[in-house]
Amino acid sequence: MTKALRTFARRVGAVVAECNEAQNRLLMLRLNPDRYVLASDQAPDTYREFLFRTSGALVHEPSAAVRCRRRETR
Repeated sequence: MTKALRTFARRVGAVVAECNEAQNRLLMLRLNPDRYVLASDQAPDTYREFLFRTSGALVHEPSAAVRCRRRETR
């Protein structure tokens, strides 16, 4: 019974962590300045525009070791 509860708690924790990560990613995408530029799919015209577009939070991919650990726990 204790083992089943621990397994359940671990799975619930993993779901909560994944939801938190998705929420943070969504917030970064919504606050990204490039989203509010009219022609965001085109290259910037000036260096100043380039700096503005890249001024938002950068999303870093997790390292290979972290991705491997996540895959093993699923």
